[in-house]
Amino acid sequence: MALTAKQQRFVQEFLLDLNATRAAIRAGYSAKTAHVQGSQILAHPEIMAAIDAAKLQRSERTEIDADWMLRRLAAEAEADLADLYDANNDLKPIDEWPEIWRQGLVAGVEIDALYEGSSEDRRQVGHVKKIKLSDRLRRLELIGKHVHVNAFQDQVAMSGVEGLADRIARAKLRNGSDG
Repeated sequence: MALTAKQQRFVQEFLLDLNATRAAIRAGYSAKTAHVQGSQILAHPEIMAAIDAAKLQRSERTEIDADWMLRRLAAEAEADLADLYDANNDLKPIDEWPEIWRQGLVAGVEIDALYEGSSEDRRQVGHVKKIKLSDRLRRLELIGKHVHVNAFQDQVAMSGVEGLADRIARAKLRNGSDG
């Protein structure tokens, strides 16, 4: 079954942010019912097939696929913080940082000047450089999920829980309690 123009537009809009509600609104569906409409539209196998096909085309066009993503995450996870510092343990100028650090591993840089004195006697005596790193643990988590390591999956141990209700009931009977 061919998609309607509105459904095709939904597919295009969905690829922008993977948000069905916003995609439905941008595709021309009512804002009041967009949440419900978005979910219903995604339930159609033809829509999901079109989304999957569009994602595949985008990956081929951009040459960004699962292998690229895993290589990138691995490079970011292995990046050495020492590469940002010179032999005197001073922060290197940004243009001397390895490319991997300049492409998102550093979330921000703050440089504060330090002064002594006041008024006419005030003079700069140094500066403090602070770098804010992006979440490297998140990268390791993504790698683990990608390669099915399962190291970061939430697991709940249920050992010893079986029969707990029975043991509580027996204890209440022994103690002469009914609740």
